[in-house]
Amino acid sequence: MVTERTSGKEPPEEKRAWYAIHTYSGYENKVRSHLEARIASMDMKNKIFRIIVPMEEEVEIKQGQRRTVQRKVFPGYVLVEMIMSDEAWYVVRNTPGVTSFVGSGTRPVPLMEHEIQTILKQVTHDVEKPKAKINFSKGQSVRVVDGPFTEFIGTVNDINMDRNKVTVLVSFFGRETPVVLDFLQVEKI
Repeated sequence: MVTERTSGKEPPEEKRAWYAIHTYSGYENKVRSHLEARIASMDMKNKIFRIIVPMEEEVEIKQGQRRTVQRKVFPGYVLVEMIMSDEAWYVVRNTPGVTSFVGSGTRPVPLMEHEIQTILKQVTHDVEKPKAKINFSKGQSVRVVDGPFTEFIGTVNDINMDRNKVTVLVSFFGRETPVVLDFLQVEKI
């Protein structure tokens, strides 16, 4: 999610910097909307440009159902592109839900260029498949809930996050046999 602010006269690019602000956990989107409103009402469009709450999609498996959910990459933080000045600092710092700027002491420290480029690439070009969220790990006992091995109990031998597959060792005819299953086909015991 990217919210962008631009004005007719762009200040020199070297003065712009990205800052991380700490918020109350769970209030990141509210802080973004409050800050957008304050920017408009206090005419700070030429000092504060973009506000980002970095999100990624994650596949969650609950009760045998697969669903895609939005997950905050940095819970409790919002990223702001701005030109640091006393007025801009005041507008951001006194936005409801903002607890502080990230930095040493009382002075906000801008994010490094390579850090923000990585985050922006992830936020704006998030074309990769959503990650699956699983509740079992290697070595754990699981029950097969779907397919020809339904009700078999086995041990997780390998997890392939790219393919959403899990290899489970099940006891079959008195010997352990590896079976490759989809994440939806097993549940933690």
